[in-house]
Parts: sequence; structure tokens; C-alpha cells
Amino acid sequence: MSMIVAGVMSGTSADGINVALVKFSSAAASPPLSARGRGRPRHTFHTLLAHEEYSFRAPVRRLILELMNAELARVADLARLNFLLGELYAEAVIKTARKHRAKVDLIGCHGQTLYHQGTAERFLGRKLAVTWQTGEGAVIAARVGVPVVTDFRPADMAAGGKGAPLVPFLDYLFYRAQGRSGADRIAQNIGGIANLTAIPAGASLGQVLAFDTGPGNMVIDAVMDELLGRRYDRNGKVAASGKALDRVLAQLMRAPFFRQKPPRTAGREEFGREYVARFLQLCDGASKPDVVATATALTARSIADAVERFVIPRFGARRVRQMIVSGGGAKNPTLMAMLRRELEALRIGLHFSDEFGLPAEAKEAVAFALLAHETWHRRPSNVPSATGAKRPAILGKISYA
Repeated sequence: MSMIVAGVMSGTSADGINVALVKFSSAAASPPLSARGRGRPRHTFHTLLAHEEYSFRAPVRRLILELMNAELARVADLARLNFLLGELYAEAVIKTARKHRAKVDLIGCHGQTLYHQGTAERFLGRKLAVTWQTGEGAVIAARVGVPVVTDFRPADMAAGGKGAPLVPFLDYLFYRAQGRSGADRIAQNIGGIANLTAIPAGASLGQVLAFDTGPGNMVIDAVMDELLGRRYDRNGKVAASGKALDRVLAQLMRAPFFRQKPPRTAGREEFGREYVARFLQLCDGASKPDVVATATALTARSIADAVERFVIPRFGARRVRQMIVSGGGAKNPTLMAMLRRELEALRIGLHFSDEFGLPAEAKEAVAFALLAHETWHRRPSNVPSATGAKRPAILGKISYA
């Protein structure tokens, strides 16, 4: 029995909505995800049928960015954005399904993260870790006419985890199934935030190491907006015309976040407005291309540093040979050239998820289709070794049509 699930994702860059239509099939011969699946046929990623992207209109993106990690926000605006995003997510799924003549059975929608604090802090006498993804699932279900799974992070956090990263479940299932014997791999996603999943050859799910490495496109995009009034550095052309400031990079890499051991997670709380303001102060007097080149180099350097500091020691004598990159950052040739140079020193080859049949820009949407599929079948899909959760958890909340 097959099932088509629409995965819907809008990331911390708030550029727009990604939709992936994924066909799942029941297959007893599919690779087991963990001991949790013992004795039962597994439902696994089968076919990516289609992928589409829809940009947010400028006023919508502006409001999202204003409300992310905001010190002050009108409750009415937060409520309105929740329902507005529900409508926009539903429209994106409907357009994609019509364009590709597909009948969607289920939707998995990550929603738009407004705030994520994965580490517990004291609030009114209690220590709390909290998160907030907005985009009303009931609206999506009503408009599309199928059940919707949303709000994936809280169940992991209720089990003691940080609620992130969640994509490692897909990384493990997809790349372990394709891996050669003896091949240890790193799946590196570069969205607004960059995160990796290290998959030892023949590993069980509990042996996977995954965490946020630091900024992905977030700082680059913010610097481009601040200095040049552009949403991003198209094809890395501005960074390519500048030279990274080594003294600034060295200072930035001394930040406590980069020394923090996994599990760890990051967002605009760590690399948002306040961080960019400090970054620009450190670059004071430099040319605009040099500042953009420095922001780009920060992403590459922080990824390589995370691999050298945490992944290679974990693997011991085993060699990590491949890093497989996905996400919007994979489209930036300057960033990829910088990352390739950083990895050469570690004797790790750079590859792209497209080479393995998973388009770089579709991966996160595919991941939430997979998570929704597991939730619908009442199966856990967090990775406790990645999030720090005390136990496996069934993720998300279901809104019925």
C-alpha cells in the first residue's frame, strides 16, 4: 500500500516555502531504522515525485523576520501570522499537487520557527526549554482536505531533548541505505543554520552523531541586506570579489558556541540581529565585498571546525571520506569553494545530495514528509543521540480534515 505525503518547510532564512511530494510504500525488505522496528514491516522513503519552491511576498517575509526572536511583538500580529501561514502553506501544497497531478494523502508541515531555546532556562520559578513554530495546521487540513502533522519539536523536548536537529532521521535512513561497506559519511545541510549528521558505516540509529554547526546562510544574508539591500549573495559573486578578514574570523571562532559539545542547536537567538551587529562592528572599515567574504568564510570555517573538533575524534581511527551537502548554501559556489578548501586539510571529499538522487533544496521538505509518515503510523522519529532526548518520541500534532 502506497501513500503520498507532502512535506512542507520554511526555514530560518524566511525566503519562502518548499514543498516535496514523496511516495512511501510498505516494504519489509527496507533497511531497519533501529531496534524499535523489530518484527514489523517498515515504511520507507520510496520516491521523490516532485519539488517546488514559492517565495514569500516581501511584506510577509518582513513580518516574519520582525517577529523572530522579537523582544516586543503584538499578540494580534502573532495570531494573524499563524493563520496567514496556514493559508500560504495550504496554497503551496495545492499548487504543487495540481501541477504534478498528484493526490496527497497526508501533509507534514514544519511551520515557521519564531523562537527556539533548546536549553532549559529559569522562568517564573521553573527551568524550561521552549520552542515555537507557527502556521496553523487546522487551516492547512481544512483547505487541502487531508490530515496534517505539525509542531514536531515539542515532543522531543518533553522527552528531555533540544527539539533539534530533526533531519538526521532522514540522513540515517537515506545515506546508510546507499552507503558502501566501510564508508563513514557526513550529511551537511546549509540552510539559515548549518547542521550535520555523522553516520558511521553500518551504524545503528543510536550511533548517529548530529548537531548544529553554526550559521549557514543566515549571517551572509543579513550582511547582504544591511550593506547592499539584497536578500542574498546570488551565486556568491560578492564574496568572490572580496577577501575574508582572518583576524575577524579568528575572533569569531573563539565564541563559546563553537566549543560547546553536542548535542547543541542554534537559531536566530545565537546568530540573528544582535550577532550580525557585533559582526559588522568587528569588520568596521573593511570593504563590503570583504565583509561578505568574511561572513561566507565563517560558515565554511565553523563547519570544518565542528568536524575536526567533534566528528573525527568520535570516529577514532576510522576515516570520514565524504561530506554530502544539501540546502540553499549548496547553490553558493564561493561558499562551496571555501568549504572544499577547509575539508581538503581534513582529507574529506565534498559531494552534493543531488549526486545521490536527493535534490539539495528539497531535502528538508522530504525530511518532514518522512517524519509525518512515521507519526501517522505511530512510530518514533527523533534521534535521541542527536537531540539529547532520554527516549524515542512520536513527533508532532495531527489536525484532521
